[in-house]
Amino acid sequence: MLNQILAQPHHVTQSMLSKFFIERPIFAGVLAIIVMAFGIFSTLGLPVERYPDIAPPRITVSATYTGASAETVEESVTQVLEQQIRGLDHLLYFSSSSDSSGRSRISISFENGTDPDTAQVQVQNAINSAINRLPEDVQRQGVNVFKSLGDTHMVIGLYDSAGHSSNIELSDYMMTHLEQDLARIEGVGEVDVFGSQYAMRIWLNPLKLKQYALMPSDIRAAVEAQNTQVAAGSIGDLPTATDQYLNAKVTSGSRLKTVEEFENVILKSAQDGSFVYLKDVARVELGAENYQSFNTINGYPSAALGISLASGANALATSALIQQEIDHLSKQLPEGYKIVYPRDNTPFVKESMKEVVKTLIEAIILVVIVMFLFLQNWRATLIPTITVPVVILGTLTVLYVLGMTINTLTLFALVLAIGLLVDDAIVVVENVERLMHEQQLSAKQAAIQSMQEISGALVGITLVLTAVFIPMAFFGGSTGVIYRQFSITLVAAMSLSLLVALILTPALCALILKPKQKTARWAAWFNQKLENLKQHYLRSSNWTLQHRAICLVIFVALIGVFALFYRALPTSFIPSEDQGMLTVQFKLQEGAPLSKSREVGETIRAYFIAQEQANVDLVMIRYGRNFSGTGQNLGQGFIALKHWDDRPGSDNAAQAIRERAMQHFQRHPDAQIMIGMPASVRGLGQTDGLQFWLRDLNGQGRDYLEQQFQSLRSQADRYSSFANLDKKSNPEKAELNVNIHQKQAMANGLSQGAINSTLSAAWGGSYINDFIDRGRIKRVIMQGDAEFRATPEDLQAWSVRNANGQMVPFGNFSTLSWGGGPEVVNRFMGYTALEMEADTAAGASSGQAMQDIQQLVDQQDGVDLAWSGLSFEEKQSSNQALLLYLVSIGFIFLCLAALYESWTIPTAVMSAIPLGIGGNILFSYLAGFPNDIYFQIALLTTIGLSCKNAILIVEFASMAQQQGRSAVEAALEGASLRLRPILMTSLAFGAGVIPLVFAFGAGAVSRQEIGVSVLGGVIFGTVLVLIFIPFMYVLVRSIFKLKQA
Repeated sequence: MLNQILAQPHHVTQSMLSKFFIERPIFAGVLAIIVMAFGIFSTLGLPVERYPDIAPPRITVSATYTGASAETVEESVTQVLEQQIRGLDHLLYFSSSSDSSGRSRISISFENGTDPDTAQVQVQNAINSAINRLPEDVQRQGVNVFKSLGDTHMVIGLYDSAGHSSNIELSDYMMTHLEQDLARIEGVGEVDVFGSQYAMRIWLNPLKLKQYALMPSDIRAAVEAQNTQVAAGSIGDLPTATDQYLNAKVTSGSRLKTVEEFENVILKSAQDGSFVYLKDVARVELGAENYQSFNTINGYPSAALGISLASGANALATSALIQQEIDHLSKQLPEGYKIVYPRDNTPFVKESMKEVVKTLIEAIILVVIVMFLFLQNWRATLIPTITVPVVILGTLTVLYVLGMTINTLTLFALVLAIGLLVDDAIVVVENVERLMHEQQLSAKQAAIQSMQEISGALVGITLVLTAVFIPMAFFGGSTGVIYRQFSITLVAAMSLSLLVALILTPALCALILKPKQKTARWAAWFNQKLENLKQHYLRSSNWTLQHRAICLVIFVALIGVFALFYRALPTSFIPSEDQGMLTVQFKLQEGAPLSKSREVGETIRAYFIAQEQANVDLVMIRYGRNFSGTGQNLGQGFIALKHWDDRPGSDNAAQAIRERAMQHFQRHPDAQIMIGMPASVRGLGQTDGLQFWLRDLNGQGRDYLEQQFQSLRSQADRYSSFANLDKKSNPEKAELNVNIHQKQAMANGLSQGAINSTLSAAWGGSYINDFIDRGRIKRVIMQGDAEFRATPEDLQAWSVRNANGQMVPFGNFSTLSWGGGPEVVNRFMGYTALEMEADTAAGASSGQAMQDIQQLVDQQDGVDLAWSGLSFEEKQSSNQALLLYLVSIGFIFLCLAALYESWTIPTAVMSAIPLGIGGNILFSYLAGFPNDIYFQIALLTTIGLSCKNAILIVEFASMAQQQGRSAVEAALEGASLRLRPILMTSLAFGAGVIPLVFAFGAGAVSRQEIGVSVLGGVIFGTVLVLIFIPFMYVLVRSIFKLKQA
């Protein structure tokens, strides 16, 4: 009898558990209800996002040195700050940029799992010690430390549809009404206003200054003195001389508010008793704080803010808060003002999540239909169906407790889990039905006896499936984060599914199942067909067992073919999706004025609004800067596309729109125009290309780096794996050098300080202090008037006062010369570096491209290559993939060996793995999908599935052999008994992934990738495993027999 064979200790404890609950079905029911209740509460509390925090946390340090050139900023600000970056925990890499508009920015990336708050505090502390070494002007404006991911999460645009308001008016409105409120929202890392608020501009006239013998420094002193508030204490404060009733605060001075007040600031009194006022030497107006940028939305002047998320923030929750704040503020908007979102990730996240949830529901329905086909009565089908919500809700509880989120990856894991979940329940139900049918037992007895037979196999299957996924959880870096989402979800689902199969399912079987009534007509026909299939299958199995040599050759040949296809698969990290938006970067030739850039920008806008009006919602263009730096010849655009449902078909997808636009603008006469897709992962760069740095190791200087770059570029055409290798920075800009002759300056009695301050105020603009405009503090800035800083000769107009009160013109002690200087100076890990980018060529793998670029750079001397962003993560992940497969397979082997107390069974089971994987590889290859994260997860799922099918056969075969049958007979019996449940579970699983294969809408690419690959695995893993496993079993058994003999 089977019972004796199965009376090994572990089977007894499990069947005891099952028996306990078969006797107490209500207890089992109550447990299920409690689990579901917890699940529902957890679901309400779980945050939702598209991807977990894949990007390493990033801290940004920024400072401004007004009017300085890029090299000056780098030498006097950036390097000083960079030297402090040491002794930080978990530092990955840092890079910095110093640009010609005076901005210094250092980005510091930390390992995944670092707490961004701690990192921020550490960086702040490290930098504080260096602040006193920075130039005065930088200290006055402060050094900021943000915990921001650095890439734009959303852009909020404001324009006046009536067209009355100017750019400055709009940006001022934005700064005063929106910026502060939005910056306080939890989850917002930093807010960057495109444009600037009002400032009191004092435009100096050097001829008038000379006439009154004044210098810019005198004006600064006068404004500082007369535009202030003094804390002067109070009169009549205690202790007083006598009891007096007079007690009042004393104030002196006040902040100036209007242009007239500033015009009447007294600079000095003349000999004849008249006064010199500010209006006598300067033009005062309410202007902009800076004039570097200009924006339009659909052609209207506009203002905008870019919002970056804080590291570790939840995108959806933050967006909801921002939305709420803006709805509140927009009630107060002036007539005609409109707020729009030229770039916003939220709709995409919401849509893609909605689609995955839809897929989940479709999967459940399909699985139920498949079960009904095989079980042929509603009672039997109901049992596995009940287990689905119990397990899914239970899994969500586990996620909640572990502090994870609902994201695309955890939802995919649930879709995959459904197919595996019902398996356990199906195996139980199918067996109980069989026993009731064959031995005419009552449902209760059949349930008890069935659990004794199969609880071993159940535990085995669950162990294997969890064994596949557990090692994934221990990987580091960004890939580790992605794997962890899957492994934790799947392991939780599998373990719960086992518990349900041991506790709830048998109890339900005993309660619900009734002895068979007569079968329906369709059912009889279906069973007949299955029976025929089984006979064919047994005949072919017999044939494989007789011609072992041929089969072995076929087996090895198949594995060889699969291996070749695996080599041919292109590699990548995460697929790019149609996120409903595009970005544009354009640059004109050096030195082109802003007005020319606007002409180009308007042609770009006109193209999108006219040619793509069916797909494009709005176009925002920002002039004066883009991702590579600032300058009048640069610009960038944000293009918001219409909703996915409004632009069906692949030729309306973002990829296609981008292709057409690139084609259209390729030959633009005045400008280089690049159209890009936003990056698929937050915080790992702005686009999906390869990112790396070329570093100058020996300090040979920027020109040497440039040479090396040119030689790299000339050789790049030899490689076919990548294209568009280029540096991100712009070419050098012309620079005018003012050379001051110290001896002549001394002879004229001038101090170096007076010369410097005059020069920086005249041409650079200098921030004096603050004034109050409509209740808000804004800046006072003085600078030479436009006509006195237009050409190099204008320097002659400026003079400096010497110790004797004489005005000495600049021409007396200085000469001018032309030179060149960079627009932006970048450094990586403390070395001067060029930030580079390249695109993977169509059809090539990014892994191959990375190898080629590495090889190309290694041939150059004095420079080396450092990967960053997505490329850095990909480099780590590709090294991990193979290791991951090996560890998982080894783990399965050990689990099985322990479970079955033999080395032969696991060997037979392991031989199923390559068969299933072949399906994944072939299907992905034929569908043109790369070997990326999703493919790797599909592979692991298939490994588990193939092993599961093999276990079901091998477990029964080894039991039959213990009863004294020959190996061949045992193999055939195992195969014929388990054919039906194997077909059934595989069909159920296949049905579960079908909705993924036919996905469309937002985020469809990743769903299709995982679906197609798993489907291939299911088909091959079932068909080939059924054919080859009996043969492998016999083969392995006979080899081991010979050894023993």
